Amino acid sequence: MYVLKRLAALLPLIVLPGCGANWGWYAVSPLDPRGLKNLTFMVDGFTSTITLSAVATVMATVLGLAAAILGLLPNRACRTVNRAYVELLRACPPLVLILWVFYGLPIVLDLRVGIFAAAAVAIGVCDSAFQAEIFRAGIQSIDQGQRDAAKALGLTPWQQMRLVILPQAVRRVLPPLANQFVTVVKLSSLASVIGYEDLTRRANELVVTVFRPLEIYSVLIVEYLVLVMIISWLVRRLERRLGQGTRS
Repeated sequence: MYVLKRLAALLPLIVLPGCGANWGWYAVSPLDPRGLKNLTFMVDGFTSTITLSAVATVMATVLGLAAAILGLLPNRACRTVNRAYVELLRACPPLVLILWVFYGLPIVLDLRVGIFAAAAVAIGVCDSAFQAEIFRAGIQSIDQGQRDAAKALGLTPWQQMRLVILPQAVRRVLPPLANQFVTVVKLSSLASVIGYEDLTRRANELVVTVFRPLEIYSVLIVEYLVLVMIISWLVRRLERRLGQGTRS
């Protein structure tokens, strides 16, 4: 409701200036044939954006969880590898990593990757460093008594982690993980620089053909806003479902 109220307050600032001669909302108006065609072209980028974000998030989650567990092992070498992995990737700009994977891998490893694969790998690897810290904090937040109880039942360290620690940790880290998914959705727009046909790329293509950047990018903002609100709603439902049967 707060977001909707804020949008309602800003609506006059968007609509009223449209009366001027310098605004051309017809380019994105569903009531105009040209605007409807442009909107359809932009909306078709939703599938590409969601697909890239989902694949990158899955990759980031797997790599982040593995890195977090590596950092919690008693072996000092494993912890050193974890810190080096996290610090290096957190310091690397996602856009630079996307460009390096797409243009650098063919030179360094003689390995040519497609646009989608390059974007997914770069974004997923970059975000995995942040997810590693989220998982590490969640796992360390579980009370030591839970570990002692699992050990008393004769569970192996792997069984303790898989059956006792991780299920509780996932409930605790779900909100920050959801925030990271929203971040990945926004980071996916960077893939447009290497030609990936997502929402941002399609908006850029329209700008150079209809020459209405303000109107088109305004619609682009609304598209990402709608997408993020849907994701937030789904995450809240998942949180409530995982929270059933547990005490506050």
